[in-house]
Amino acid sequence: MTTINESYFLQNKPKPTSTTGQSGLGKDDFLKLLITQLQNQDPSNPMDDREFIAQMAQFSSLEQMTNMNTTIQKFVDTQTSQSLVQFSELIGKEVKWVQEVDVDDYRTELQYSDNKVQSVKVEFDGTIRILLDNNRWIHHEQLTQVSGVQTNGTNKPSEEESETSK
Repeated sequence: MTTINESYFLQNKPKPTSTTGQSGLGKDDFLKLLITQLQNQDPSNPMDDREFIAQMAQFSSLEQMTNMNTTIQKFVDTQTSQSLVQFSELIGKEVKWVQEVDVDDYRTELQYSDNKVQSVKVEFDGTIRILLDNNRWIHHEQLTQVSGVQTNGTNKPSEEESETSK
């Protein structure tokens, strides 16, 4: 059976590095260059208006792209935190999950297991991990089924539990 390497998942894509340490020029650098150019131009031969307007348009576009990038990054961060809250609802529930097990050198099989969820966390790369009652961390995409906690052989709470919740 062919499997997909988890590193190819969108949520496992490395996050961009911070602005410190980048080799490219930012909007502040662009503005400094423009001001320096204006201060050092020859008064008898000033910059052409069209060239100045083109540079200001480039600066405006750069600033808009930078702002859009910041907004999109905030949106992605919000989605990640919402995913954590969403998956935290699994704590205390029974889940069925799947893993690939090597049968021999040539074959693998899918093995299903049932466990209770103990904890949920977000890794630095945004991946959601789930801690099971057997102290094993699994990837959220390994989940195949979620059930309520079983008591007295059913998914319904016992009469005793129903009375205490009233």
